[in-house]
Amino acid sequence: MQKYGGKPTTFYDAEMLTVYWETKPEIIERLLPKPLKPTSRPLVNAFIANYPATNFCPPYREAGLFVLADYNGQLGNYCLSMPITSDIGMAMGREVCGLPKKMADVRMNTSEDGIDGAIGRHGIDFFNVKATMDGHFNDNGTEKILEEYYGKDIPLYNIKYANAIDGNGFDLMPSLVTQRLVSEVKVYKAAEASITFQDSPHDPWSELEVVNMLGAVYTVSTNVLEKGKILEPLNPMEYLPYCYLRWDWWENNLQPVSSV
Repeated sequence: MQKYGGKPTTFYDAEMLTVYWETKPEIIERLLPKPLKPTSRPLVNAFIANYPATNFCPPYREAGLFVLADYNGQLGNYCLSMPITSDIGMAMGREVCGLPKKMADVRMNTSEDGIDGAIGRHGIDFFNVKATMDGHFNDNGTEKILEEYYGKDIPLYNIKYANAIDGNGFDLMPSLVTQRLVSEVKVYKAAEASITFQDSPHDPWSELEVVNMLGAVYTVSTNVLEKGKILEPLNPMEYLPYCYLRWDWWENNLQPVSSV
């Protein structure tokens, strides 16, 4: 493990479709834990990706859901969900980076004209996307919005913690952490996109209501996830209501079998 410890993770020729939209300000305000704050526009983005080669595990597919957040004046992407098809990729993302990853069925089909993709868990396709790569966005102002609010290689914000062994509170106190994903883009195409949600109790992507669809960007790039750092510890009681993004919550009313 010493050979690989501390090495940036690299994704070679990563194929990604990233969709951008505006939601309601009160939705983002409800989802952001302190000290993160909403920005002047309630922006959301989601991606579906195919990773044909990495420097840490075999090929896999992944998706992600983010809201734009402000930390001390620095805009960044706060991750709400990251479905994934690789157990190694899931373990690394959760244990090292604090990402809310879950095993899922992630599908991405690319043709000359467009892309369609879906994310499913427990038999529910809770997110579907279709994009037409015609060089146009859905909204005429999208290009300016992306330049103003996302810029180049904006930071990722995550919360790293470990639940207590007795089920109450934390063993590793929650901390706000940050990393940067640096991309060498080889293909970039603007696209018109449409998305549909299906309600899922364990993956509530549908909470991020679409008020204005901005459009999508298709890229092929080599991406390097740089080493992260801790920004600050969080108040554990304040963060507690936000710490359930990584888990499914099942209700089982079956009675235990009597030993008598």
